[in-house]
Amino acid sequence: MVLRSERLTALFVLFLLSACNMVFWQKFIALQQPNTFAAWMFIAIGFVFLFLVFNAILTLIAVPYVLKPTFTAILLVTPFIVYFMSQYGVMINAEMVQNAFETNHGEARDLLTFKMLLYVLLLGIVPIVLLWRAQIEFRPFKHEAKVKSLVILGSVLLLGTIAAGYYKDFASVFRNHRELRYLLTPSNYIQATSKYLRNSAALTPVEVKPIGEDAKLGASWQKVTRPSLTVLVVGETARAANFSLNGYERDTNAELKKIPALINFSQFSSCGTDTAVSVPCMFSMFERSDYSDKLGKSHQGLLDILQRVGLAVNWRDNQSGCKGACDRVPNESTAAESDPALCRDGECWDEILLQKIPAQLAELEKGKQSAVLVLHMMGSHGPAYYKRYPAQFAQFKPYCQTNQLDKCSQAEILNSYDNTLRYTDHVLASLIKMLQEKQDVVDTAMVYVSDHGESIGERGLYLHGSPYVIAPDYQTHIPAIMWFSPQYQQSRGLNAACLKQKAAQAYSHDNLFHSMLGLLDVQTTAYQRKLDLFAACQPRS
Repeated sequence: MVLRSERLTALFVLFLLSACNMVFWQKFIALQQPNTFAAWMFIAIGFVFLFLVFNAILTLIAVPYVLKPTFTAILLVTPFIVYFMSQYGVMINAEMVQNAFETNHGEARDLLTFKMLLYVLLLGIVPIVLLWRAQIEFRPFKHEAKVKSLVILGSVLLLGTIAAGYYKDFASVFRNHRELRYLLTPSNYIQATSKYLRNSAALTPVEVKPIGEDAKLGASWQKVTRPSLTVLVVGETARAANFSLNGYERDTNAELKKIPALINFSQFSSCGTDTAVSVPCMFSMFERSDYSDKLGKSHQGLLDILQRVGLAVNWRDNQSGCKGACDRVPNESTAAESDPALCRDGECWDEILLQKIPAQLAELEKGKQSAVLVLHMMGSHGPAYYKRYPAQFAQFKPYCQTNQLDKCSQAEILNSYDNTLRYTDHVLASLIKMLQEKQDVVDTAMVYVSDHGESIGERGLYLHGSPYVIAPDYQTHIPAIMWFSPQYQQSRGLNAACLKQKAAQAYSHDNLFHSMLGLLDVQTTAYQRKLDLFAACQPRS
């Protein structure tokens, strides 16, 4: 089959706009609610408009030795994008691209399905084979340049004609429904990747600037007579709406609810909608409105300051890493663990994080320096929710037992997700029990906060990672709970009754950096009292 380059380009654009943009068109048509000829005409003109834009751009690169490799690259990536958008309702922005670059093999494995392979075959492999079998006829250079110029000029003139009559309408639609630009393929992932590469700290050498160099322990530490262990637990993909402590009808917090000294913060918000953003953001001194990947990773964070003042800091990870938050403090991963009771297929359940705590408490009992331990959970990471908990925690049945969510009913997906929270409840309650058992000899405390939430089918969305500006509350409203032993409260000057009264107020990851500094009485100019959620309940001179 012999084709002129401009004809092949036009066919390629038609394929992209039709076969690879069904999600976009479903959303666009739903927004128009067409019930008149004029409404359907607007949609048709929208298709023509996008065709002309894509065709003009791709015509520029439809030259020998460039056309086929470029079109092939697009066809290799696009099926994966289409699959995730259609199956999980995800939208493609720079943060989603960052997630893809930073995911580990375990997370990637959980996303692989037979249905994904079908998408790759039908939208990628088959078109690529046809593309390379086609013979493309190029004219002499000057003639080819003239034809391409005419094609581009004609496209621009037609675009101008359409814009003259419909610009306000199109501008209004895309301005009021910004999610559309995250659904239009391949421009969505090309723009997102470009932004990620421009702003990523991981791809360019970054000088990490010190912060809190003036940090020192406050006067309250002079009165401390024994060491302390403060455990900061970073949850994964837990959403506040499904915590029974927050009023959820299911008993997902069956063990935590029995702990009378527990303090539940019911209105806590995340910095991002994915781990790659939320984790480094929550440990940075920057608020969400100012935070960027490059800014966060070019400055030291909370753990650097705590280590600088003499606290023994350690990060224990059962997830995909600390995303830079623990790079300069001792850290360890459970990836190499092989406990047959807790580990399967290269992954471990979150109880593995607790195994070394009794030994650490025993060392502290001997008079070792006070410590801060960060535990990063696997939590409720999807879509393979069923892998996140041992069988005895499958309290809600029937539950989804596959990573292909489209093969499960909505009720089964919900049951599987709620089971992950029930297991998280058990892990946190077990941790508190360990800390309680040593509270007579070591001052102990636990602070738990999830990194982000999760969508499990609401508005057709699954998983997380939606652009923050349009993300549903399910992805940003997260659980946060705390527990402090009586002696810890006394040594830190913390009024737990006061804190319980304030726990219903709105807080966010913006508060974590400054609150931990305040809780541990670390004095530094990097600290902002207004962002310390403990400040009003921990009066100090």
